[in-house]
Amino acid sequence: MIHLGQYLPGDTVIHRLDPRVKILFVVALSALIFAATRTEILFISLFLVSAAAAARVTTARILAALRPVALFMAVIFLVHLLFTEGRPVLPLAPLPVAVTQEGLVRGTYVTWQFAGLVLSAALLTMTTPPSDLVAGIERLLRPLARVGVPTQDLAVMISMALRFMPMMLEEYERIRMAQTARGADFTAGSLAARTRSLAALAVPLLMSAFRRADELALAMEARCYTGGEGRTRLHVMVMSPADYGVITVTTIVVLFVIVSGL
Repeated sequence: MIHLGQYLPGDTVIHRLDPRVKILFVVALSALIFAATRTEILFISLFLVSAAAAARVTTARILAALRPVALFMAVIFLVHLLFTEGRPVLPLAPLPVAVTQEGLVRGTYVTWQFAGLVLSAALLTMTTPPSDLVAGIERLLRPLARVGVPTQDLAVMISMALRFMPMMLEEYERIRMAQTARGADFTAGSLAARTRSLAALAVPLLMSAFRRADELALAMEARCYTGGEGRTRLHVMVMSPADYGVITVTTIVVLFVIVSGL
């Protein structure tokens, strides 16, 4: 199963782009998603679909990347749908809430924003090896090293966080299946009972996380990883014409959105 944060090897145009360009593009795209109008929503959605197709990321893999946050997205949609004031379109008597037209529009918009952010981040991690992602983040943060910020260590921490996301999801699924095989039922009973059943997964999941963190620390210590100062890289990142083209197009689009919004 493909999860958010897992790299998919490939030789597409998206895979070959410089990691610094992809990181900056995701940052710019995230800003556009937050400020998107109705017309821009369609444009950004088409672009994300085109980018996924260019990277040869299938629909099944996109849905698998969104699956871990599907519940959170549903909660966001329902909160806006039921608690946004406006013109009622579907009363929910005897409940003191109603589905409003403004709530439907707002819930759809906010859910789309969250899905767009997750999908853009998923495309970044799916098309960029973890080592290249660390190098790209470190190079982008390098100016901060002049004021004493440990940029290389910070980049490694970010990369570890991204890498641990799919690992923890896989570990959660493994523990859940193991307890289900032993008779545990996480779908039956009241909401309180199911919450207590899910809470039983927390202890083994935390123990597994601590064990993996300890193993990672030992592995880094065995490889003499004691700090980022003076560390070199095997592959030197060089910008290609395609990278400069992406930077140019991104700059034009961002400026167009800013000017059109004034």
